Amino acid sequence: MINKPRDEVAAFASDPDNDPAWIGGIVEAKTLTDPPFSKGTKVARVASFLGRRMEYEPEVVEYEAGALVSMKAETPFPMTIRYTFADVQGGTKMTIRVQGGGSGFYSVAAPLLAMMVRRNVSQDLNRLKELLESEAPE
Repeated sequence: MINKPRDEVAAFASDPDNDPAWIGGIVEAKTLTDPPFSKGTKVARVASFLGRRMEYEPEVVEYEAGALVSMKAETPFPMTIRYTFADVQGGTKMTIRVQGGGSGFYSVAAPLLAMMVRRNVSQDLNRLKELLESEAPE
């Protein structure tokens, strides 16, 4: 649980400019389409994963402000990234679900990758919690 209002958590987590601050391995992120952030928004992300530079461009395929962001990317392998935000007593419950398939290097390493993604998602949520809860109230 993040001890901040749902709209605040969702706004921060949905802004690609904030990705490098809380998503492990993301070195750079920028929006490729004009505001506002919504269905159809495209983002360019550069990540470092298992010592490899990985560039991908997820597109928002579902969006409900303050409640849901779902993005799909096709390269370097097909993946879906889904954020959900729910009100809980005292704050927000955010969940992240990553699904994907791989080819080549990524298909061989699939079991290890699944374990690493689960660990990374947990670390990302903890990093986001620490970041948002350490900010001074507005």
